Amino acid sequence: MTFKLAGGVAVVTGAGSGMGAELAVQLAAKGVNLALIDRDEGGLQATVARAGGGVKVSGHVVDVSDAGAVAALPARVVEAHGRVSVLVNNAGVALVGTFEQASLADFEWLMNINFWGGVRLTHAFLPVLRREAMAQIVLVSSVFGLIGPPGQTAYAASKFALRGFGEALRHELAESKIGVTIVHPGGVDTNIARSARIGEKMDPAAAQAGVKLFQKMLKTKADKAAARILKGIERREKRVLIGADAYQIDAIQRLMPARYWGLIGRGAGELDAVTKARV
Repeated sequence: MTFKLAGGVAVVTGAGSGMGAELAVQLAAKGVNLALIDRDEGGLQATVARAGGGVKVSGHVVDVSDAGAVAALPARVVEAHGRVSVLVNNAGVALVGTFEQASLADFEWLMNINFWGGVRLTHAFLPVLRREAMAQIVLVSSVFGLIGPPGQTAYAASKFALRGFGEALRHELAESKIGVTIVHPGGVDTNIARSARIGEKMDPAAAQAGVKLFQKMLKTKADKAAARILKGIERREKRVLIGADAYQIDAIQRLMPARYWGLIGRGAGELDAVTKARV
């Protein structure tokens, strides 16, 4: 069953840049009104300007790790738009370093945004989404929600958790009119790597070298990724893979569920060595 987007209202987090910004622009082109969320006011306003014109767009400066601000958000969005038909949990951050190089505070910071942000937003907006004849929740996980590479303990934990949350929620909502789409992007060219936090005990020089190497692996453009997510929403797909690398990683993990890193890691050897560099 195709999901009719035009005339609806979409809430998009992480809308100030990257996939969130591109998705906002493409949703607007489909006639979807927008409530855009980001903690970066400058980036958020730039996206509001790009997406505005033919639809109603509101911008809300909110840090998704702020439980109180998230709880208050549905009332603000409903006041501005009257309803919500799509919720896209896209906001995310990265952390460079192994488990031993990161502090627990680093780990908690990432989980509060990548996992709890999505959970809190979904919990807050679910009663509003239930009012719709048809609605869709989108949770942006990662290929690191399919595999767990070294140096990505916090990020992989958050994305595996988001995937598990989304799959269980989908089953709970199976008899409702609310669908759940879980997205697993591969390497998408956004600012997430460049703006990553460096683990407390990691050598900053090694971290920057690792970021530069990782950046070279980000092959899919943000607008192409956004277009694929949009198609997934329209088709009410349960699972969306983005990029040839995501399909390859998914296939390898299925074939070698306990030994996949022996194969995948060969292509990431240099990055793995840099990530593990110590002070």
